[in-house]
Amino acid sequence: MDIYAIVADHLDRSEKGAIATIIRKLGAAPRGTGAKMFVTERGAFYGTVGGGKVELDVMREAPLVVERGTPTIIEYRMDASGAEALGMICGGNVDILIEPVTDRQRDLYRVLAEMERQTKPGLIVTSLSDTGFEKAVLSEGKIISGDSAPDHVIDRFSEYLKRKDTSVEGRTIIEPMLFSPLVYIFGAGHISLFLSKIAAMVDFGVTVIDDRPEFANAERFPDAERIMVEPFDKVFEKLEFHGKEYVVIVTRGHALDETVLEEVIKRPTRYVGMIGSRRKTDIIMKHLKEKGIAPDRLATVHSPIGLSINAETPEEIAVAIVGEMISVRRA
Repeated sequence: MDIYAIVADHLDRSEKGAIATIIRKLGAAPRGTGAKMFVTERGAFYGTVGGGKVELDVMREAPLVVERGTPTIIEYRMDASGAEALGMICGGNVDILIEPVTDRQRDLYRVLAEMERQTKPGLIVTSLSDTGFEKAVLSEGKIISGDSAPDHVIDRFSEYLKRKDTSVEGRTIIEPMLFSPLVYIFGAGHISLFLSKIAAMVDFGVTVIDDRPEFANAERFPDAERIMVEPFDKVFEKLEFHGKEYVVIVTRGHALDETVLEEVIKRPTRYVGMIGSRRKTDIIMKHLKEKGIAPDRLATVHSPIGLSINAETPEEIAVAIVGEMISVRRA
């Protein structure tokens, strides 16, 4: 979810709210540091910080934070008894920062939304005080929006970014912005099993899509962030495309591959790859051209998919596909 774009859109419509961020986690809490939830002044919410009573308390606290205009930190200690009392299945401790989002920060959240759109790395530095807070956005070692930030954070920008985790130093919170490109894997067969693992290993956010629950499930795909059991021709109603997405088409048959590609090609993407021989690819491309799909658009599809490394096994094919995705990402 493009949370900063959502916040910026609400501010453009003069709708305030509060944003909650997990700033510290210890143990098996449901979400990690950096997880966010935006609650509007009307009570709508976007994102999640873990569900259960934790999230309910955030929603109750958010309007009070907006009214006061000052942030607060909620601490949850979820040992076995605490987790049960909170209605959670996980233990672990989390600290959640809830801060007001106001018109004063409109430009800051516009900058964050643009960085989010470009998947541009940076730091968000929030400095709390008795009377309020200051917030700054850093990119490439300098402040590009917001208030001031401690000199040592600016000087050690790259170091904080490499930590990939939120740092809490007294009343200063330093949060790295690191975006994982999203890959939609259509098909939950043997290649997808290894593709999901390898893609997640190199920081792609994996969504697996198939119409067979016995194939598309968490037991088979523990590395996937999201698993969707939907008909291939209907699932597009529930998918978002912003031009940053990677798409891998490895369904169980040529007809389904063509169905998916016909829908995908209508949408903005960063990468589209489809498995199959050159003969199969030529047949599908011919069908789609006859349906009015522009040849130059079809020419952008990577098919046969993957780097040319003479791959044969599902594991090797998955390596070749992810290698090609990395090549596009780093280009």
